[in-house]
Amino acid sequence: MRDYVIITDSTTDLPDSFVKENQVEVIPMQFSLDGKEYRNYLDERELKNSEFYQAEIDGKIAKTAQLTMYDIINVYRPYLEKGLDILGIGFSSGLSGTYNSMRLACEELQEEFKERKIVIIDSLCASLGEGLFVYYAVENKKKGLDIEENYKMLLELRPHLCHWFTVRDLETLRRGGRVSNAAAFVADTLNIKPVLHVDDAGHLVAMKKVFGRKRSLLALVGKLEETINKDEPQMIMIGHGACLEDAEFVAREVKKRVEVKDILINCIGPVIGAHSGPGTLALFFVGSKR
Repeated sequence: MRDYVIITDSTTDLPDSFVKENQVEVIPMQFSLDGKEYRNYLDERELKNSEFYQAEIDGKIAKTAQLTMYDIINVYRPYLEKGLDILGIGFSSGLSGTYNSMRLACEELQEEFKERKIVIIDSLCASLGEGLFVYYAVENKKKGLDIEENYKMLLELRPHLCHWFTVRDLETLRRGGRVSNAAAFVADTLNIKPVLHVDDAGHLVAMKKVFGRKRSLLALVGKLEETINKDEPQMIMIGHGACLEDAEFVAREVKKRVEVKDILINCIGPVIGAHSGPGTLALFFVGSKR
């Protein structure tokens, strides 16, 4: 089997220890906070996640930018020069133009490195949903699947990667223009919490509204119990926007209802957090459908 490297972007929100241990290359995406530019490294070298969320709570505005074709070429090229093939996994095309930049980078590099394989896949996932996708890519490689076999397995997996999440309030979504001022005011006044997911096309979709934070968290667990693939215990991932206690509460509830292989809890990074805000809680697993 020809050797290959798995390359993704930092919206995976995976722990830095995981990507280092499994030799996954992660391209840091850009974001700005209060006008200052940063790169979203998983090791938080430029800005700690806790500092980012505190700045959001203090009213500072965060903005994000997609990866450019040249950002990707600069990371891919050294691996191709070493004689490695590339399996590239990108942030959902339904939420960002990053995958299109990957496609353009792939076309240019493939002309230059005709003997190498560059296989890219639109994850149609976000945050630790994309992280879970990368996890399965790593597991497939460990099992000895070559790059084409891995790609095929990931395509089969993609429609079953479930993303369910809720937010503490709608302020960040309001600032980003994703909900109206009136809707945010009514929701916050009545303590209404939205339950959202990422659909088959990789778009963000509001599914229901519930009253109160605890009910919104339990609604996520209910969706897991309803649709999770129970053939064998699986890895569950939980992302949080500086609300670790809520993430741990959801993990305990999940364990009460289904047998799990493991649960990975990690903070949602600034690129996703710029749009979801502090208090976001997200649950990711493999189900019968998204």
